[in-house]
Amino acid sequence: MRRFRPSRFDKWRFRLEQMTLQKRLVVAYILIMLLPSVLISLYVFRGFTSNTIEELKKNSRNSLEIEQVHIKNNMETMIRAAQIATNDKVREYLEQSVELTALELIDIDNIRMKDILRLQYNNPSLDDIRIYMSNPKTYEISPVFFYEKRIQQDPWFPVVMNAGETNVWNFSREKRELLQARSDPKNDHIPRISLYRGIEYPKGSHVGIVQVDMQLASFFPNTFSPLQDDKSQLVVLDQAGAIYRYPGESFLDRAGLTEETLKQQVSSIRTTEGGTGNFDFSVSGKPYLVVYSYIEPLQAYMVKLVSLDHVYEEINRTRNWILLANVILLAILTLSTYFMNAIILKKLHVLTDSVKKVRQGDFNFDVGIRGGGEVGELAHHFRKMLRKMGELIAEAVNKQAAAKEAELATLKNQIDSHFLYNTLENIKMMAEVHDHREISDALTSLGSMMRYNMRWTKEHVRLRDEINHISNYVNIANVRFEDKVTLVTDIPDDALDQELLKMSLQPIVENSVKHGLLNRPLTIEIRAEASGGVMMISVTDDGAGMTDDQAEELNRRIGRAERWVAPAPDGDETPGKGNGIGLANVHSRIQMHYGNEYGLQIDSAEGRYTRVTIRIPYFIVVGRLSGHEDAADRG
Repeated sequence: MRRFRPSRFDKWRFRLEQMTLQKRLVVAYILIMLLPSVLISLYVFRGFTSNTIEELKKNSRNSLEIEQVHIKNNMETMIRAAQIATNDKVREYLEQSVELTALELIDIDNIRMKDILRLQYNNPSLDDIRIYMSNPKTYEISPVFFYEKRIQQDPWFPVVMNAGETNVWNFSREKRELLQARSDPKNDHIPRISLYRGIEYPKGSHVGIVQVDMQLASFFPNTFSPLQDDKSQLVVLDQAGAIYRYPGESFLDRAGLTEETLKQQVSSIRTTEGGTGNFDFSVSGKPYLVVYSYIEPLQAYMVKLVSLDHVYEEINRTRNWILLANVILLAILTLSTYFMNAIILKKLHVLTDSVKKVRQGDFNFDVGIRGGGEVGELAHHFRKMLRKMGELIAEAVNKQAAAKEAELATLKNQIDSHFLYNTLENIKMMAEVHDHREISDALTSLGSMMRYNMRWTKEHVRLRDEINHISNYVNIANVRFEDKVTLVTDIPDDALDQELLKMSLQPIVENSVKHGLLNRPLTIEIRAEASGGVMMISVTDDGAGMTDDQAEELNRRIGRAERWVAPAPDGDETPGKGNGIGLANVHSRIQMHYGNEYGLQIDSAEGRYTRVTIRIPYFIVVGRLSGHEDAADRG
């Protein structure tokens, strides 16, 4: 057999693994600094220029991204202004079918138009908000409401009409003045951007166009800022290829570049399909870099033009400084690494000893490492882990004890419930022997209710089981209230097997009896209807009812899972004695089991009715509940 001989690389790796961690870190630092120093020295002569330009591209892209953040915020401001300006009141005015009276026009002028002007004045960046109307029965109210016929010849008008209620953006170099007589035309030749959107009311019926203007100096704050880099400049290229930039003296003027020359160089951008990119070109022997980014909603490009002259001037100086800095940094890091590793490794040894104690089962000690850094943070989390392990052990012991107590309590409840069942059965037989049929029937209903309440083997039952339980409850209530309560059910046969949370209906029916019963008979009607995968179960009584404010407050409290007690009717029991589960509890259980889109809804009219509607998923249980329930009854 041929004997294996390790390679030279394997020998060096074996020797390196035999070193202490401190020595290996020192060697790693030397290699990490020495090899890059040699590579950088070679790279400076070949590729430093390209790296610098890449960094320049990155910075330029960052500038474009920052400007796009401003653009996005300004677009949202204009869109929000258009939405607020075309509220329902304005749409109703645009859609009206009859001419308004003088008082109604004054109301529009005092309220609706002033609201729009206030919106414009509260947003200093907005220049104009106008609404163009197609309805001849409206009236022009300057400076906001104008007829569409004034702008039908503008080139953007057919585009907006075809776009419906979609946003349309348009650049312009001057303001489109609609009125001849003006006192201040100084803003006419300031470039701006306009947002146009059709107004439909009702949907599909065109009633007008809203226009929101913003000056480009506000919309593109960095592009039109006088404080720009003397080696670069931001410009905007619109849909038609027109260039917009800061009008004062800038980098383009100092470099001797005209807008026509720049337009020729960047015209190829419009042939690209959005996104970002870059390219370079030369004019009169001077190199330039162009970085651009597409603004999709505006169908325009943000362009940054950068001079590359200064890049080449910095290369030689940077190359020399890199070599010197690497030599100095290598010496500093080698020394500092040696001493720092000694401190770090000392703390690591302490952590190692602590882990050994934990492995032996000792949790009652503290790790004597404080301070920041990775090792300090590791020690901090190790201490928290020790405390958490102690808490979990204690919690596990407590849970085990609680489980034993629960088992004993369950056994006791079973014994007590059987005793009560047998006692009620004996009393019932005594009532039948003495021919007290009403007492016998009441005991039968009470026994059924007790079995239903105490036999809580699962959360879900069939609707028919819950209805039977409600019938027993009403029978007991009629013993007390002299047959004043009538239960009516209107439930299709195929809905009786609907899955329902146990004890969902009793709190509702109990509230109907407790808070709805007046000095006259009370009728409680339970209906069930399935539609679109949802089962709606309503419990309606014709009792005392409540006011709209009370019903609204009750719905809010149920949504917040708070208990609510309605005022007690005259002659009824004292308010505050609610049931043990409550409407809020039923609502919370339904949402916990089925989701937040389900639950309770209360409607009521004072002195007429109260209706509680349960919304749950439509789910039919066939055959599988009855066997378990019967078995539990026999148990």
